[in-house]
Amino acid sequence: MASFTLWHSLFLVGVVMEGMRGGHGWLSGHATFYGAGENPTTLGGACGYDNTFHAGFGVNTAAVSGALFRGGEACGACYQVRCDYRLDPKWCLRGAVLTITATNFCPPNNNLGWCNPPLQHFDMSMPAFLRIARQANEGIIPVVYRRVSCKRQGGVRFTLKGQSNFNLVMFSNVGGSGDIKNAWIRGSKTRTWLPMHRNWGANWQSNADLRNQILSFRLNLVNGKTVNFFNVVPSSWKFGQTFASQSQFS
Repeated sequence: MASFTLWHSLFLVGVVMEGMRGGHGWLSGHATFYGAGENPTTLGGACGYDNTFHAGFGVNTAAVSGALFRGGEACGACYQVRCDYRLDPKWCLRGAVLTITATNFCPPNNNLGWCNPPLQHFDMSMPAFLRIARQANEGIIPVVYRRVSCKRQGGVRFTLKGQSNFNLVMFSNVGGSGDIKNAWIRGSKTRTWLPMHRNWGANWQSNADLRNQILSFRLNLVNGKTVNFFNVVPSSWKFGQTFASQSQFS
């Protein structure tokens, strides 16, 4: 009897946990939209993407709550999101599924507290929101979501910012898991990989003076995959320029 009771308890715990996940790897959360009166390509916010189209993400983007943002590490990560029709058949578009990219941070005490820890919340661009919810709904909808691989067109892009010996590089259009864990830079004269540090969002910094050098990068994603991008930036580069590689994460 004792063993049956233990098994039964574990079974019930498993059922409850599966319900919390939404089943089949899906997690439960909520979504709203923002930027209704703004150009949706400018919603790069706390990740520092100046233009989400130029960054390779289009308008299917979202600001995510702190539980998902992870101090900026989630910038560029992809999520598959669908409105939970079972919970809100009035406003959910049945069967509609959308892949979005995290490009901004939804701070605590915003959206009536829906972005407060530990809530899982997506404050989506309006065009993205209306792909899964009905028009005229300006409230909050229940969603289920899961992490998915990012499918990008073309290679990873490198935007050079900063000045003199302060190199600030924005990485965008990153495939695979999309979220960068570690980064290194190498100049053609230094010939050694120099570790970079996340300055904010998708912007990483190095204090080495690498002007007039051909630049290479090494990126390590949160899922553990690492790719070297050799000689992607010519020695004639200037601050403010963006260069696209031929390589991409799978």
